[in-house]
Amino acid sequence: MYQELRAVSGAVTRVETKLDGIGQGVTTLGTAVADHETRLRTLERGRWPLPTIGALAGVAGAVTGALALVAR
Repeated sequence: MYQELRAVSGAVTRVETKLDGIGQGVTTLGTAVADHETRLRTLERGRWPLPTIGALAGVAGAVTGALALVAR
């Protein structure tokens, strides 16, 4: 009976050790996800002017073309 109890105690200790490792991994993963989320938000904020600049360039080209036709 004592040997079985020692075997169960050893198994529980191994499971606890593995759970501690998994918990540490989840914490590290959460930190990495938060870091990536911050980086993505920064990139998204930096990209918003590009479509606006493209639209303004298109309008400027259309106005220039219209002025060239009217000036003839």
